[in-house]
Amino acid sequence: MFIEFYGAADEVTGSLHRLHVGGKDVLLDCGLFQGHRAAADRLNRELPRWALDADALVLSHAHLDHSGNIPSLVKRGFGGNVYTTPPTRDLCAVMLRDAAMIQEQDARYLNRRMGHEQQGKQVLPLYDVADAQQAMERMFSIPMHRPFSVTSGVKLTFHTSGHVLGSALVALDCTEAGRTVRVLFTGDLGRAELPLMQTPEIVSGVDVLLMESTYGDREHPDMRQNDERLGEIIRETVGRGGRVLIPTFALERAQEVLFSLERLHDAGKAPQVPIYIDSPLAIAITEIYKLHPEGLAADVRARILERDDPFSPPGLRYISSAQASKALQATHEPCVVIAGAGMCEGGRILHHFNRGLGDSRNSVVIVGFMAQHTLGRRLQERRDAVKVFGVERPVHAQIHTLEGLSAHADASDLVRFARATARAGNVRQLALVHGEEASRAALAKRIHDELQLQPARPKRGDRLEL
Repeated sequence: MFIEFYGAADEVTGSLHRLHVGGKDVLLDCGLFQGHRAAADRLNRELPRWALDADALVLSHAHLDHSGNIPSLVKRGFGGNVYTTPPTRDLCAVMLRDAAMIQEQDARYLNRRMGHEQQGKQVLPLYDVADAQQAMERMFSIPMHRPFSVTSGVKLTFHTSGHVLGSALVALDCTEAGRTVRVLFTGDLGRAELPLMQTPEIVSGVDVLLMESTYGDREHPDMRQNDERLGEIIRETVGRGGRVLIPTFALERAQEVLFSLERLHDAGKAPQVPIYIDSPLAIAITEIYKLHPEGLAADVRARILERDDPFSPPGLRYISSAQASKALQATHEPCVVIAGAGMCEGGRILHHFNRGLGDSRNSVVIVGFMAQHTLGRRLQERRDAVKVFGVERPVHAQIHTLEGLSAHADASDLVRFARATARAGNVRQLALVHGEEASRAALAKRIHDELQLQPARPKRGDRLEL
């Protein structure tokens, strides 16, 4: 038995791991790499042979850095089933299709802009809508806490991770030659204090823990401080006649921002200006949240069941069509614009940046983790100019980072989770994934000092013998 690491090893994106038990291969996630455009595109297109030949895939949650390359996998010959939770399957049905549509649209835009079609150097999307639909035909829903055999020798049970709607801790009981080992893969781990989500569960009997480490070297501010700061930014920006541009993941972060804006309005701490959700995907996902209140915090669940919408602050307006989005970009009214994509590597936020980054009245609010080499990270680093659609744009807008809205566990959360899991089981091996090296190194030292465990920090191609 072994685990082989490929994506989200020494980095945050492209989650993909191989669990090998008794001659069978089970994939853990198959996400998109993001960062340097050429390098990410190559990695997304060059999946390893063992991934294509695997017997099954278990998906922890719907974020594209975990799910977004499943259509490529199926397109290139993967013949197994994909197992995930019911909300995650519903989310993937819209998210994978949307990812395909954005890739097709961006390819057409770049071909027109750069003249590639005339030069015979056409940009091709990674996959199209038909490929995304084929991937969905392979996807099966397994409810939380219901054991299910995904292949001979591997039994799966999902537990609540508290990260986003439908996100799961993946418990795998692996049996080979009469010996059983329980592996727990966290996917992305949530936070106990997230207003929308349930608290992460502690799974008993774990022998091997694969744990994310995105924020392994830092702590999140208090959620209440985050609300206060967001309110200040909006008031200041609107006061000087500007716009607040918030790039968000359509899944979870957009809903958390809406929930935060509603709290600010209820407290009288946000001005009455239009709030635009310029993302058909975020609109669709918000409706899926309402379809699955069982995955949300008890008070939010109660509101939804009583038909009290927790995602509708005053002034909220939905922008679905591309024409309406272009009309919004052309206006100059003070407002809040929430648009994808989360790391600013695609989607409608780029068109807002095209027009808005050069205006010193505007503000950009970063509300999530930005991987290395992404546009979002460059903005976070306060570069004087950045490339948008391949064209250098000056950055005069004010750039703010609010880490309090992150749905990822921080360093103390991760240590507490590792400690509780170790006490509830017999953790003999711990590997840190889904983190940049500085984050993993800091977390590994803290776990070693406090828990007397020595975490592995695998790189692409490394194997962990179980």
